[in-house]
Amino acid sequence: MFLGTYAPKLDEKGRIILPAKFRDELAGGVVMTRGQEHCIYVFSTREFEDLHTKIRQAPVTSKQARDYLRVFLSGASAETPDKQHRVTVPASLRAYAGLSRDLTVIGAGSRAEIWDTEAWEAYLAEQEAAFADTAEEVIPGLF
Repeated sequence: MFLGTYAPKLDEKGRIILPAKFRDELAGGVVMTRGQEHCIYVFSTREFEDLHTKIRQAPVTSKQARDYLRVFLSGASAETPDKQHRVTVPASLRAYAGLSRDLTVIGAGSRAEIWDTEAWEAYLAEQEAAFADTAEEVIPGLF
């Protein structure tokens, strides 16, 4: 499970050092793809394979499913961490997420997310009030 918030830097070759707490889960490889809110989703290869199994069950007759899958899968890139625990973030994904040198990596349960730090701070500031004010069940069975 991916938890926490980390502040790595993007190097001049477009690489990021994986947070130490994520390394064991991601040692076998990662799949990065476009995330919602213009971040990058990072899955372990195993988790992405499980997700792909579910994706394959989407009805081809649903335009919404086809559109979502095209955007989600066309941006996907499999990467392998090097000996220094770095992975290259593909240029297309760096552009999509508007990444600068300063990054924020968050744990989001089954995946990690890579955000440009300014974008993350703006998103968090916008969402914190709504989070505090939530008075109904958003996730079934939670609270």
